[in-house]
Amino acid sequence: MDLTVLNLAIPRISADLKPRSSELLWIIDIYGFMVAGMLITMGTLGDKIGRRKLLMIGAGAFTLTSILAAFSTTAIMLIIARALLGLAGATVAPSTLSLIRNMFPNEKQRTFAIGVWITSYSVGGAIGPLVGGSLLDY
Repeated sequence: MDLTVLNLAIPRISADLKPRSSELLWIIDIYGFMVAGMLITMGTLGDKIGRRKLLMIGAGAFTLTSILAAFSTTAIMLIIARALLGLAGATVAPSTLSLIRNMFPNEKQRTFAIGVWITSYSVGGAIGPLVGGSLLDY
């Protein structure tokens, strides 16, 4: 959902923060770079400190950093906030999949749970433009 909403917000971000073209690219790309770069590290960290604990820390950090991103006053501030969002977002996938594995020892139930998990990502991407467009109007 993040990228679909962000793509709709680009004109408003450009008008409000007046980023240079290179800063605008960083605003768009830094989240994905951080998630991709930190997935394995966060999975390992979840093994060490506990998956549930890491998921809770990541969810809290994601919430706080989302607020920071929403109230960013400069392009650099938004880039930093999105980098931190990517770091927090990298805790979600490995933690949730590991928790699903632990919570559903029955293979059939686990397959269904993973299907629901993947569907939620797809639905988020599909409704992102609708929700984002509505939020941008207000």
